[in-house]
Amino acid sequence: MKKYFHDRIREILKLNDPPHKLALAVAVGVFTAFSPWFGLHIASCIALAWVLRLNKLVVLTATFINNPWTVVPIYGFCLWAGFKLTGRDAALPAINWSSLGFRDLFTVLQPFLLPFVAGTLMVGAVTAVLSYALFLWLIKRYRSEEAAASSSDPCN
Repeated sequence: MKKYFHDRIREILKLNDPPHKLALAVAVGVFTAFSPWFGLHIASCIALAWVLRLNKLVVLTATFINNPWTVVPIYGFCLWAGFKLTGRDAALPAINWSSLGFRDLFTVLQPFLLPFVAGTLMVGAVTAVLSYALFLWLIKRYRSEEAAASSSDPCN
């Protein structure tokens, strides 16, 4: 799994796009992965990549940090951060599970809506900025090392 992850990053670093655009594509993908519009990540990341004229595959790849294995920890942390950010109480409301119907779902989930949206947007923005800076640094470092290796290669 670790090798697969490193190989995907190396493939992104080898793309011919300018470093700024690649780093921005990763940041947009990461922001979309943390976004509150659960279930619409793929559609929204492709739309954002198209509007911003970014590499769609890079944005999509970065969006996949939110996947079935990471969705609970990511959204759990975002909800916790949202409760801290909004100053709301994180206590669960009393729920009568035996008579809970689809119509009652919004009433039960309503206390979590604002903290969830606030948390996902805040954590998404912070992680997008951090991922932009990290990937910009990685791309520049990788390309300078590649340039130095190719200039010292006696076969060239």
